[in-house]
Amino acid sequence: MSNSTEMSEHYSSGKYNGYESYSYLESGADYTEFDLVEQLDRKPVYDLGLDQEQSERAAKLLRDNIVISLHDHPQVFPSHMSEVRSYNRTGRQRTAYRGLSRSGMTAVFDNLMDGTACVTSKFGWKFDDVLYDLGMRLSDIAHQEFVRVCRGVEDIAQAHENDEVALIMSLEASTPIENEVDRLDILYGFGIRSMGIAYSESNTLGTGLKEPRDGGLTVFGRQAVERMNKLGIAIDVSHSSDYTCMDTFSASSKPVLITHAGARGVWPTPRMKPDEVLKGCAEVGGVLGLEAAPHTSLSKNHIEHSLESVMDHFEYCVNLMGIDHVSFGPDTLYGDHVGLHDEFAANLGVHQAHVGPEYPKMPYVAGLENPTECFYNIIGWLVKHGYSDEDIVKVVSTNTLRVLNEVW
Repeated sequence: MSNSTEMSEHYSSGKYNGYESYSYLESGADYTEFDLVEQLDRKPVYDLGLDQEQSERAAKLLRDNIVISLHDHPQVFPSHMSEVRSYNRTGRQRTAYRGLSRSGMTAVFDNLMDGTACVTSKFGWKFDDVLYDLGMRLSDIAHQEFVRVCRGVEDIAQAHENDEVALIMSLEASTPIENEVDRLDILYGFGIRSMGIAYSESNTLGTGLKEPRDGGLTVFGRQAVERMNKLGIAIDVSHSSDYTCMDTFSASSKPVLITHAGARGVWPTPRMKPDEVLKGCAEVGGVLGLEAAPHTSLSKNHIEHSLESVMDHFEYCVNLMGIDHVSFGPDTLYGDHVGLHDEFAANLGVHQAHVGPEYPKMPYVAGLENPTECFYNIIGWLVKHGYSDEDIVKVVSTNTLRVLNEVW
């Protein structure tokens, strides 16, 4: 049985009418066609071991509540990831409307191409390319009725009421603004509502997590944080260095997000956050989203990356930060995520970020392979392990909503 069959038993939006990305245009004439992966025919179903009562409870929690992913890339990628640069260069990544319609998610922090936006450059992050990517996506979204662009908390509530999905336009780093703080206003005007400080590579705002020396947040970075606070852009420090994270917590007048990371106390690599940073996030009222991109949130008890590895980080972080400050940002997509990392390893700092214990290379993260399957499996795991409905709703919904109500 495919994941699509399993997920459709638990959730299927009645609002989705079958629209596929850019179908208002003529394929092959108006844009280049690629052989893309199937959104609803992926890996074998992950066996949670739920009995019928647990399965029904998990499905009801998914169906009845607002569910928010703090970080994902809900786009469809080429079947052969060697074509990804040519695909991205067209500026027309396809939104996975069909997959989203079976996911049960209400809102998704959609991180676009960001560092892989190679429309004019091999190395991404260029301001013009980001706007090109964003504009194309917004044009496509405007031609359908299932997905809405989220510009405020009310859009999330309305998406839940109308059986829609709200996409929260986000960037993993502020690198495209260079040294021009007003570009934050421009990006806000185009719909960006969440931005990282730096990716693995340092920029004008602060130090990235792959750098050998940690200079923290720059003077310009503090100006940018202040502007983001004024605009209502949620600040993300997932890929920032440890000092940059702590400096941002101090500089920001609003709670700060770590949209997709895990605990260095569970898996000691630069990509994971140390206890000091995790506790610092909680102390300023922020929220951590648990990361599930391949070979990131591993654990010594579950070294073959899977849902179980990620939930080892979840339980550690709940004990450290408190359950009011933990959520999920799975960082999944439709396609070969391991292959994507391999293609962009040099300019995304993948190898430097993962320096640490040896681990087996997996083809995908079992149980968290794409956005369609993530939240049923997460909720099912929580049900199986005795979490209350109240706590489950906190970590998939209300913790994030609390922060967004303060920031936006």
